[in-house]
Amino acid sequence: MARPIIGIISNTHLINDEYEVHAGGKMNVDAVSQVCDALPVLIPADPSHVDIEDLMARCAGFVFTGGRPNVHPEEYGEDPTPAHGDFDRDRDGLALPLIRACVERGLPILGICRGFQEVNVAMGGSLYPEIRDLPGRDNHRMPPDGTIEEKFALRHAVSFSAGGVFHRVMGASEVMTNTLHGQGIKTPGGRVIVDGTAPDGTPEAIYIDGAPGFTLSVQWHPEYQAAMDPVSRPLFAAFGEAAHAWDAGEMRPALKSA
Repeated sequence: MARPIIGIISNTHLINDEYEVHAGGKMNVDAVSQVCDALPVLIPADPSHVDIEDLMARCAGFVFTGGRPNVHPEEYGEDPTPAHGDFDRDRDGLALPLIRACVERGLPILGICRGFQEVNVAMGGSLYPEIRDLPGRDNHRMPPDGTIEEKFALRHAVSFSAGGVFHRVMGASEVMTNTLHGQGIKTPGGRVIVDGTAPDGTPEAIYIDGAPGFTLSVQWHPEYQAAMDPVSRPLFAAFGEAAHAWDAGEMRPALKSA
């Protein structure tokens, strides 16, 4: 029996500083294939090449991945500043309306880091350009140097709402995660429920209230060693179950709060 297709939203990169490509991280592909038991397909992050209706007709779920460019602040009514970093308006133009369409119809989505922020903005929320500059907040960026293992090392706890969606999916009220982001949620979008936070109060886990399908998103990077990590595996497994259900003609939301 054919595995369901999960679309992985790619990012634009330059090879040798001159050859433009749409690319996605191997970690995301591994997680979708190994844990979700689905067929990973990279989606070009450019609305001039892909149609949302076509994508939704073919895919049983989407992973909105991390990426160095940030969501353009004009998408949440603010002017860009140097602190906002680099942008990718093509990805904005695809990801934001695709998220809204998936939420409306119940097609499963999983947001990761930038994807987490995209979900919030797509639902009308806003972002801080730099979490570490806020009073009382920690530096959530990855170490600038070191190995991949050091950059993706577990660095802070995330506490979930007691009896909430993430608590039940993870089977724990608190987990340890990596952290590799500069921006973060300022104002949650409409229906965006912050279900997990870092010790400094930074939102780390969200879902969409009342959505008919799976809408979990996290600010950390669960794709790292997803098949063996006790925090990443249940998240991708739950997402995979929702994608398999969609492919079978069913709609399966994430677990509801007790």
